[in-house]
Amino acid sequence: MIKILTDSSVTIEPELVEELGITVVPLSVMVDGILYSDAELKDVGKFRRLMQISKNLPKTSQPSVGLFSETYDNLVKSGAEHIIAIHLTHALSGTMEASRQGAVISEAPVTIIDSTFTDQAMKFQVVEAARLAKSGADLETILARIEEIRTKSELFIGVSTLENLVKGGRIGRVTGMLSSLLNIKVVMELRNHELTPISKGRGTKTFSKWLDSWKLQIGNRKIAEIGISYSGTMELANTLKSSLLEVVEESKISVLETGSIIQTHTGEGAFAVMVRYE
Repeated sequence: MIKILTDSSVTIEPELVEELGITVVPLSVMVDGILYSDAELKDVGKFRRLMQISKNLPKTSQPSVGLFSETYDNLVKSGAEHIIAIHLTHALSGTMEASRQGAVISEAPVTIIDSTFTDQAMKFQVVEAARLAKSGADLETILARIEEIRTKSELFIGVSTLENLVKGGRIGRVTGMLSSLLNIKVVMELRNHELTPISKGRGTKTFSKWLDSWKLQIGNRKIAEIGISYSGTMELANTLKSSLLEVVEESKISVLETGSIIQTHTGEGAFAVMVRYE
């Protein structure tokens, strides 16, 4: 039996986690001196409310090596013959390295994969791997499919301020953005472990203009699914969804609030559009 494990930077429907037997290892968030497990902050709006009243920018931390080791031990005890761990890009977190060290300590049979993404773009890989594992597919088949999905996925993120990303050390001068421009709207693409600005402007039309341009670039490519994640309220996400209905049917779009890990670094008024092509 092959089991699938991921970390809580993934944005995924709880029912899918349960249905497919996915193990999610939580990161942690420190808010005004209080440490929360990300698993405690999954109710819609809960972390947003905490962030609004916090005096300081929350700080995220990766799961401990010990937690990974213990989780791997428990999966083996429950019958796992092999474990595939799919994690957020190493450029945003040390989670994958902690997972690797935990696997060494546990001596469990683990294959660790850098998804090169996070959020729902990572969900694409996790869900497909879990479905294949549940159907009895072998390790080689699952790993090949994960890589295929990775190469057919894209992740775009729009933020209303760069302040949180800069303070959290997740974006720097290499992007070409000046600190004096922190409060402009920016759309970035996460590709090859780097966040690269592709559109910027002063108003919210920045986001809609980018989306209109992106829809034209798609051309005749067939879309398997789209994930829209948001930080703050879901009005902008629903507007994006309405626009995307021009290129894909509604059943292929999932709109979800992103988790505390991503919200910490994007701030409010942010979104991500993630696409998987067929």
